[in-house]
Amino acid sequence: MAANGKLIVFSAPSGSGKTTIVKHLLQNTNLPLEFSISAASREPRGEEVNGKDYYFLSIEEFKKKIANNEFIEQEEVYANNFYGTLKSEVERIWALGKAVIFDIDVVGGLNIEKQFPKETLSIFVQPPNKEELEKRLRGRGTETEEKIQMRLAKADQELGYAADFDAIITNDNLEIAKQEAYQLVSKFLKL
Repeated sequence: MAANGKLIVFSAPSGSGKTTIVKHLLQNTNLPLEFSISAASREPRGEEVNGKDYYFLSIEEFKKKIANNEFIEQEEVYANNFYGTLKSEVERIWALGKAVIFDIDVVGGLNIEKQFPKETLSIFVQPPNKEELEKRLRGRGTETEEKIQMRLAKADQELGYAADFDAIITNDNLEIAKQEAYQLVSKFLKL
């Protein structure tokens, strides 16, 4: 079966390991997946590259695209800090005959599933506990204390949405979490 028209959403609080799991799935050549590059109204962090990690837009550009209805979903995650999925990005991937895989925040993931309930598999990745989540966030070494506290407060809210997803993976053992993700995705794509 062609993966065209399918959407696979991975959502989680920051630090849960969703990005690592998504990268693992993308490296698996048996899965016809293409990563959905989100748009963001923030500056690149670390080694992030425009058009590869995100489409980095100014706040004004982002708001203009919202006004022009160019997003499948978008959200102001923090004040003047927008993230979203461009319609053109999903169309680009479907034209390749692949399924779109998202590494996206919880609200964005649920918004995609609401719009495309039959075409979407939504997977929530949760940390084993809050202490481990904080340890992972601090281990990145990329964020201020204020940002870490903001992410931890947001994680409390996001964990409350886990039951709204099609599947939940608890990432206390990364290798097992990767295997669970592979099994869920291949079953959904009927491979």
